[in-house]
Amino acid sequence: MAREETRTTPPPTVTPTPTPTVNVTGPDRSAPDTARTAGPRTWATRLLVVGIVLAAVNLRPAITSLGALLEEVRDGLGMSGSVAGLLTAVPPLCFAVFGVTAPRLARRFGPGAVVCAGMAAITAGLLIRPYAGGTAGFLAASALALMGIAVSNVLMPVIVKRWFPDRVGSMTGLYSMALAFGTAIAAAVTVPLTGALGGGWQPGLAVWAALAATAVVPWILFARTSAPTPVNAPDTAAGEQPAREEPAGRLRITRSPTAWALAVFFGLQATAAYITMGWMAQIFRDAGVAADTAGLLLAVTMVMGVPLAFVIPRLATRLPHQGPIVLVLGACGLAGYAGLYLAPAAGAWAWALLLGIANCAFPLALTMVGMRARTGPGVAQLSAFAQSTGYLISIPGPLLVGVLYQHSGGWGLPIALMAALLIPQILVGFLAGRNRTVEDEATR
Repeated sequence: MAREETRTTPPPTVTPTPTPTVNVTGPDRSAPDTARTAGPRTWATRLLVVGIVLAAVNLRPAITSLGALLEEVRDGLGMSGSVAGLLTAVPPLCFAVFGVTAPRLARRFGPGAVVCAGMAAITAGLLIRPYAGGTAGFLAASALALMGIAVSNVLMPVIVKRWFPDRVGSMTGLYSMALAFGTAIAAAVTVPLTGALGGGWQPGLAVWAALAATAVVPWILFARTSAPTPVNAPDTAAGEQPAREEPAGRLRITRSPTAWALAVFFGLQATAAYITMGWMAQIFRDAGVAADTAGLLLAVTMVMGVPLAFVIPRLATRLPHQGPIVLVLGACGLAGYAGLYLAPAAGAWAWALLLGIANCAFPLALTMVGMRARTGPGVAQLSAFAQSTGYLISIPGPLLVGVLYQHSGGWGLPIALMAALLIPQILVGFLAGRNRTVEDEATR
């Protein structure tokens, strides 16, 4: 009876039920209190929404704050252009390596506890890296922060699908909007904040640890109030489907053409995003734009995701095919790169706006992850596969841009590469937008 009740009571772990065997969070929390009803449910839901927003805000400042101060960090640590390109390639590498572990960790500890640990890792990494000493220490501390970002990246669609199954579009839009806001604010204020703190790049980077620390609190409370789903429940907290619930066979995600299309689309949009976050401010600075203005231009690119990240997921969930949205975003990106190549300083604000629209392929990809699978376990497997494979695909891009920049002495070739990568991104994104599910394609 407990197992049937778990199947039919959404959400299974946030909303307590009168049956003590379903909501067991510890020996002192199993009393079947009827008083724990609407009030605690509302409190837990609001707490989760706050936690999602704060977590999303902290998923990109570690990257865009570095992009705004990349020249100062390069000078301070004695980096060449190629090493700086390697530094901008570290985020997707960490996301690929650590993101694939997120479903297994969530199955064992619960997604709330894993995200809480991720926020703590971001806080520690951001606080340590400016003072780690040398390039190796800087990279190691950055990897710690990026590890926390990686597991949270993967689990956000899972958490939304599991606890808000009837509001996937609006909740995906909410955390995508919060993510874009965090990305933009770090790009915009890092340079002036560094000046206000004395002009050194170390405190300008370390100050973002304070923002990350605020995200730890709601996830501690949420992890304490919602335990992982019991291992004998048919839908696990991690997102892996137990074999006994699908006796006909387990989901084999690599057999799904849609999963592969979505993974490649995710990888190519991530390539564009990390090249933009890592190098765009430098492109404008080399074109004669002042450092603080270049930071603002990067912020404009990122802030375009705030309104559009809320609109695009809601629009995408209302369309049977998301291909037209992919085409519009790709066209904006091509126009932005053309302008950046021909007149980087003269039309800087227009190119920043167009590239900001193109970068909204990220919330679209997250929305399609939630739409291309029918179940929570399917979303977890698809999210881990698409993001880990996608970030592996995106690793060479920022590094190659750094190498081309150093050896060509300008930005012509790197910008041409960025524009060329948009063509396959549009094609695979159109395929990923078809109205199909991975369960239909990948189950034996």
